[in-house]
Amino acid sequence: MQREFQSADVARAAVRMALSETRADENELKEKLAAQGIRSVAVNFGGKFTDILPKIFESAIVAAQRQHVISDTHVGDGSVLGAMESAIEQVKLMAIGMNVGGKIGIARWKEHLCVAVFVGVGVLHFNEVTIGLAHRVLRNDLTD
Repeated sequence: MQREFQSADVARAAVRMALSETRADENELKEKLAAQGIRSVAVNFGGKFTDILPKIFESAIVAAQRQHVISDTHVGDGSVLGAMESAIEQVKLMAIGMNVGGKIGIARWKEHLCVAVFVGVGVLHFNEVTIGLAHRVLRNDLTD
């Protein structure tokens, strides 16, 4: 019998995915989460913050669909988009006008969907870091 998870558990999974350093680490974590019934995906991004925003949103939705974290419906798309907007809102004051690089982590268990955005903000030879996190609830429309 699989454990029951709460939104905070799913949020931790999304943050862990966003903090994974390599593709191998990401895949290993994804497999561990899948064994617990948590679907997950991560997406790297980089560039001038305001210029790459549309691509970040698109990449998150497409990755979540391809990895079956969400269904290929407007409900799934809207849930990822809404969570992404909330997470980006938390980091934008630090990132606006700057070059950024980072990773989006998305995790889902049943109706809980969490998005974490880990961002390194380039300032000369110094990188500032920030993280945004958001949760959405959506219909449990995925089959195991």
